[in-house]
Amino acid sequence: MPLEAGLLEILACPACHAPLEEQDTELICTGQDCGLAYPIRDGIPVLLVDEARRPA
Repeated sequence: MPLEAGLLEILACPACHAPLEEQDTELICTGQDCGLAYPIRDGIPVLLVDEARRPA
């Protein structure tokens, strides 16, 4: 379930404050040195650094 466009525009990575990009069931940080992937559960972004997946 895609997020609303307006919501995605105001969300930012909690770790580095870079914009987020939706990809499948995650929000990926666009920050060059960060790259954390935050899960989207039941249509709700979980923007907790402890819940984020580290880049591969």
